[in-house]
Amino acid sequence: MIEQLTPPGVVAVEAFDDTDTEPLHPAEAALVADAVEKRRREFTTARTCARRALRALGQPAVPVLTGERGAPLWPAGVVGSLTHCAGYRAAVVARREDIRSIGIDAEPAAPLPDGVLDAIALPEERAMVHRLSTQAPGPPWDRLLFSAKEALYKAWFPITGVFLGFDEARITLHPTDGTFTARVLVPGRGRDFDGRYLHDAGLTLTVVAVPN
Repeated sequence: MIEQLTPPGVVAVEAFDDTDTEPLHPAEAALVADAVEKRRREFTTARTCARRALRALGQPAVPVLTGERGAPLWPAGVVGSLTHCAGYRAAVVARREDIRSIGIDAEPAAPLPDGVLDAIALPEERAMVHRLSTQAPGPPWDRLLFSAKEALYKAWFPITGVFLGFDEARITLHPTDGTFTARVLVPGRGRDFDGRYLHDAGLTLTVVAVPN
């Protein structure tokens, strides 16, 4: 599914359960040694997706560890992103010479819990969600907004090393073509990023790919 949203040069591998996995590298296993079983399973599957994606890209299937703020650490010359939610895990990778950065996110296609929209959305974004919910009912527009901000952050942080709060980006959803625009509002760093989204199989998927 996720490959429908990624540009050329990106390798995507996904899984819908945790039945087909590869053993974790000891350094990876140490990252979830104290985690609950559910967390270890989804972590293992996401890392399996990552190694298979790396091999498909012609790269060694090295351990994918975590850096600052939990961001995955990719081999030199490689960019990528991971995501997981109930019933879905995915990894995407690309050569840095082809893509500057990429962020993906998957969420269940269900409305956000009460109160979350107010916490993550700017006033104009809340107005947009309410308008779309009336004009184009069906997709969970509030969940899509949340997912778009998550994908944006995953693409933004590797480039800048700067934390991006929910109130520091404004998302504009374009339901006619399944795209969105993400405007970063950080003073001195403001710019627009393009994204794509998909609702399918009970999932909401978003991708932000930053070209060179």
